[in-house]
Amino acid sequence: MDQEPEDYVLEEQVGHLLRRAYQRHLALFQGIMGEDGPTSMQFAALHVLWRRGPLSQNLLGRALAMDPPTVKGVVTRLMARGLVVRDRDAADARRLRVALTPAALAALPAWVGKARAVTAATLAPLSREDQARLGTILGKLG
Repeated sequence: MDQEPEDYVLEEQVGHLLRRAYQRHLALFQGIMGEDGPTSMQFAALHVLWRRGPLSQNLLGRALAMDPPTVKGVVTRLMARGLVVRDRDAADARRLRVALTPAALAALPAWVGKARAVTAATLAPLSREDQARLGTILGKLG
């Protein structure tokens, strides 16, 4: 038999708890990165390109688990900030290739340092054991 609707407590549901934790994380991210820093999605895209080198826009989106319209928007905003360039792939003109600019390469080391501070601030309320356990559990969910 189904539980009664009044037995459902929103504040105890995993989706609600994850959303609240993510909102806290995003607020910390924005505060630590500052107004001139990248958004969390922009930073993720920049970091993937830093680690992997130039990628097709499609592969970048897959690496970040972003749908095509979302990755296109992120890349467009990064282009407007002068942090990436997008051009046609020499091997396949149908494919758009995204690469970091010198400005992005110069800024990334400091942004990675700030991203480490964001992670530390996000996890600060937890013990080291709980931090490790959370990482393991979230890895299983993703």
